[in-house]
Amino acid sequence: MNYRNKTVVASVAGLTLEGMDIMFISFAMSLIVANFHISLATGGLISSITNIGMLVGGTIFGILADKFGRVKIFTYTIFLFAIGTALTGLAANIEQVYVFRFIAGLGAGGEYGIGMALVAEAWPKNKQGRASSYVSIGAQFGVILAALLSALILPMFGWRGLFFVGIIPVIFAFIVRRNLNESPEWLAVQKEKPVVKKQGKLIQLFNSPRTAFTTITLAIMATVQIAGYNGLMIWLPSMLQKSQGLSVSSSALWTISTAVGMIAGMLTFGQIIDRIGLKLSYGIFLLASAAAVFMYSFASGSVGILIGGAIVGFFSNGMFAGYGALISRYYHVDIRSTATNSIFNFGRALGGFSPILVGYILQHANMSVAMTYLAALYCLSFIVMLSLKKGKSKSSENETVSGIVSEAI
Repeated sequence: MNYRNKTVVASVAGLTLEGMDIMFISFAMSLIVANFHISLATGGLISSITNIGMLVGGTIFGILADKFGRVKIFTYTIFLFAIGTALTGLAANIEQVYVFRFIAGLGAGGEYGIGMALVAEAWPKNKQGRASSYVSIGAQFGVILAALLSALILPMFGWRGLFFVGIIPVIFAFIVRRNLNESPEWLAVQKEKPVVKKQGKLIQLFNSPRTAFTTITLAIMATVQIAGYNGLMIWLPSMLQKSQGLSVSSSALWTISTAVGMIAGMLTFGQIIDRIGLKLSYGIFLLASAAAVFMYSFASGSVGILIGGAIVGFFSNGMFAGYGALISRYYHVDIRSTATNSIFNFGRALGGFSPILVGYILQHANMSVAMTYLAALYCLSFIVMLSLKKGKSKSSENETVSGIVSEAI
């Protein structure tokens, strides 16, 4: 297997385990709420705290990966993620759940951006879209895996047994460390002597008005992406159980159907952005997502729910495939992990509060209002996306660590 394919396989596997863990919360949510006698909003805070951990871990480990190497830090994040996930199964109260989920979030937040940076640095720019999409579908493999494991484990071992599966990533970490070499592009940059060496990594994301504007715009888009995804995947199984009378196994079937739609959307989106560009691709999918989510609130019947879920997944999460390529194209290799982790995990942290809001809406309104809120988010992201400006390409040999936009969309 060549180096390009190794980076994809490693990143796909990492994101699969991360996606599996996130969906464990979704399937275990009703049991956790009942076990600790908490409200739906309090239960939604579990995901929010996990996402805050992702922001903190993404920022810290992104900086470390830019300084000490992608592969080394990548394996450390997987260890931390596995420990936090397994400890969740031992939580004695909701406060301990919050702590352990924060720890798992630290590792998961670091893993995402480092993996995306590895892929971006291994693949040529005209193929980064599809490479990014290959990595992104790992999260949906994790969703399907979580649905299958939940159906098997929950009835026999309860929600705690689910999280003990989190020890599996430790094995994966050893495999990655042994078989994946450091990014050649990162190694090449370390041999250079940039003009601005002492400038902090985070500062470089805001070191000019244009760069700051780009960073803020991408952060808003990432926030909407996560808010929409979490709002749909964390609560929709419970919504459907209540509104359509679906059983846990039936809602698991819906989750698998939606995940299949997401995988198809990601693979399609990756091909599209390599052909027509990122901005136009995002415009089409954002508007289609808003329409699909809004119309889904009127779906009924098992067939309509399954097909509608696949369509919603195709558009709403198909866009997830583009963020690795999108952010990587705007920032130089010297701050690429920092930029990818900080921007996307900021979106995770802020967008992670969406389950709380959706839980509140469900308690005081209905599914139609919740879906209208999610559709409005995609419209907001579309408006913000239109303000993105094209950047100027710079030679990688002459580019300093200023972190200014590196390539036009």
